[in-house]
Amino acid sequence: MVRLSLSTLSPLSTLSLGLLLACTLAACTPSAPLPLADLSLSLGTGRGAQATQPFAGKWSVAGKPAWLQVSPTSGQGDVNVQVSADRGVATPLTADQAALTGQITIEWSLPEGEAPRGTATWTVKADQYVLKGRLRDEATAQGQDLRTGTGPTAPQSGEGQARGIIVKYRDVDGAASVRGSGGVSERAGQTLRAAALSVTSSRPLSTDTAALQVGDVEAALRLLRADPRVEYAVPNALLHAQTLPQPPLAQPLEPTDQYAALQWPFRLLGYPAVWRDMEGGAYSRPVTVAVLDSGVRFDHPDLEGALWKPGEGALDLLTDSQNGDGNSTDDDPTDPGDQTRTTGSHGTHVTGIIAARWGQNTAQNTPSCVGCSLTGVVGAVRQANVKVLPIRVIDVAGDANIADVALAVRYAAGLPITLGGKTLTNPQQAAVINLSLGAPISADTARPMCEAVQDARDAGSLVIAAAGNGYGTVPYYPAACPAAVAVGSVTLSGGSAPKHAVYSSAYDSVQLSAPGGTDPLRDPGTFNGGVFNGQPFQDLVLSTGWDYARGQPGYEAQAGTSQAAPQVAALAALLLSKGVTNDPASTLARLNATATDLGATGRDPLFGSGMINAAAALGAPAISDTLGLRLQDSRGLVFQPPVDALGRFNAYLGEGSFTIVGGRDRDGNGIYGEVGEPRAEQSVTLGASLPQVDVGDLIPR
Repeated sequence: MVRLSLSTLSPLSTLSLGLLLACTLAACTPSAPLPLADLSLSLGTGRGAQATQPFAGKWSVAGKPAWLQVSPTSGQGDVNVQVSADRGVATPLTADQAALTGQITIEWSLPEGEAPRGTATWTVKADQYVLKGRLRDEATAQGQDLRTGTGPTAPQSGEGQARGIIVKYRDVDGAASVRGSGGVSERAGQTLRAAALSVTSSRPLSTDTAALQVGDVEAALRLLRADPRVEYAVPNALLHAQTLPQPPLAQPLEPTDQYAALQWPFRLLGYPAVWRDMEGGAYSRPVTVAVLDSGVRFDHPDLEGALWKPGEGALDLLTDSQNGDGNSTDDDPTDPGDQTRTTGSHGTHVTGIIAARWGQNTAQNTPSCVGCSLTGVVGAVRQANVKVLPIRVIDVAGDANIADVALAVRYAAGLPITLGGKTLTNPQQAAVINLSLGAPISADTARPMCEAVQDARDAGSLVIAAAGNGYGTVPYYPAACPAAVAVGSVTLSGGSAPKHAVYSSAYDSVQLSAPGGTDPLRDPGTFNGGVFNGQPFQDLVLSTGWDYARGQPGYEAQAGTSQAAPQVAALAALLLSKGVTNDPASTLARLNATATDLGATGRDPLFGSGMINAAAALGAPAISDTLGLRLQDSRGLVFQPPVDALGRFNAYLGEGSFTIVGGRDRDGNGIYGEVGEPRAEQSVTLGASLPQVDVGDLIPR
């Protein structure tokens, strides 16, 4: 602890206290109590310090930056508080501030009858901790161009790749006469030139050995090997850096649909490489993804051909007054509403993330769609043999109940259910079930739903569920059901790794993360680079929607774990369609094994096993080959320190555990050193006891 002395006070307050001491020594009484003074406090590299100042009135902390904590925050009499710093909260993305400075505002009032009130400002400075190192590129194979694939691709004959010869003379028959500077080179050169062999340069390697550049390596070797004074003559063969050559880079496949450039989650997950991979036609196995939601707008032109329709397995399970379509349970899960409805179609938005069609749609032929986009957005599965089965369980108020969800899960998995005395069996058994819904209910209350999820898993369906938008650590169900895959949300950070979305619930059951967008009110971000109507587009998830006021299709930007879950469902479907996996267990294992680890090393409540990586999971071809640095802490904060021309970096950080990765980006998503990409990784812990660490060279391999 650091206790403040008089030297920490401002000159004015020091003078005032000095006068008080003088009066005391003279047995006099000061005319009035002193006000609370401004002061400066330096924490150095410490976690915190004790701040003390004499005072006779009441005081309270009225303002402070988020990275400073003060305890207690109010009192009467002398001010005696603990000031501590959480430096990471204030560390900028660039991590380039060697020290942080913040101000604590304290309101005070003197005893009754004295001068009334005032404000004191305490300025706090905290030195940052330092992480330094150097990012270096591994030497490429001799003559190999990683971008074009030209150059040697297999071991070559040593003598065929020789750069001249090396000769060594024996220490016999007066060979000492060839020793000394230039002696060996001169003797060998004379021998070769006498035989009309050209020598372009020579260099002594030792007193009896030299290297010579010659025009005809084979002839020179035969001549020198025949000389009894020569111990050996060998080719000056080339050695190669042992890096396997990379195949030529594929061209990323970028959709041309009107709003596709705003769909940043697909770039973050490496889909331009995946979509190029689809050109080979391997995604041919039929897969159904059941979307248990508010229903869907079958008349949205961007979903044409992507859905199982009424009579083909689609189902509306709602029967109560909130149904909204005036019908009982039937086979038409259209999301209903008239011009009075103010919300869009949640189920249509979720469905579009998975399966919105590419290219020109039929909107221009729809009378009610004047001014609609002719191309709209795109979905993840593109031309893969994947279709969505809509099942309606969410009513027009946005609510669903446990019984309906349990029935729908079993039905989606191909298990028989009974409705109105009739047994129904889904003709399109879903290999993947998406649940972008949930609530923070107890495990006991959720038992019927969790049992249905387990039954579906046993029947061969992988159940994906949104982890919840609870801004805390309370589990949400059905995501927390043991047989479900709980999906948290990440959003862009501005650096070379995404960050945890502030709303995304974090608890032990969270298994994976995916892009769900930013909180537009608490944490607005515009890192995606998109522009809409002349303004930067927020980091929200854009997909298909419905404008009920106009009665026509539209496109909506939303955020939440509801948007993250279908990203995982879509990738699971593509793994099955390509044949990379063939059941729920292998699919989930592949999703976990190829995820990009974020935050604390290994699985953690914020990110689960990490953010899904479509390119790595599906073995898509490389579309880029850039070198870069990734730095993140165990809380999921992301930093991007500048790297100079020699690869050196200095990051000024707060206390905590950090993972620093130097790597290459092969899928064009701006994240370096993911699964399947060259990487060098170091983990360090910084704090008052270890304020500086040099990680040395990071050489991705």
